[in-house]
Amino acid sequence: MRSASLAPADRSDAGRREEDGAAGRTVRRFNAQEALICAMVLMAASDRSMSDAELAMMARMVQELPVFADFNAAEIEVVTETVLRLLDETDGLDRACTMIREALPARLRETAYLLACEVAAADGDATQEELRFLQDLRIALDLDRLVAGAIERAARARYQVI
Repeated sequence: MRSASLAPADRSDAGRREEDGAAGRTVRRFNAQEALICAMVLMAASDRSMSDAELAMMARMVQELPVFADFNAAEIEVVTETVLRLLDETDGLDRACTMIREALPARLRETAYLLACEVAAADGDATQEELRFLQDLRIALDLDRLVAGAIERAARARYQVI
């Protein structure tokens, strides 16, 4: 397993930033495509490491899926750095999930969950940490349990081996 190569976060002007006066932190607001990438990065980082298979899966999905048609793939590193900085904060996971929900219209929340499931399936069986994160993400995105279960099962079925 190797960790992601990260670029300086100030390379991008994607997303909006504002100062949180109370905490003195910079708060980043994602656009919809960044929020989808955030969901994938959170899944990959949920077990404390990002495998080559997970990184390759994220890159492939950004290159192939229509939702990312006009997204600059080089920005994946910028979003990844932002997410990892969020996770260093006390309430970082909750904040990241809230930012995903706020950035996505309801019709793309299932897409975010699907992308997270695809990343979880990329390197074989999902760990307990990954399963816990999926549950947290489902709740944060306010997805129906049956819908989430169907998405999980479809991702698992795609990666079955003979």
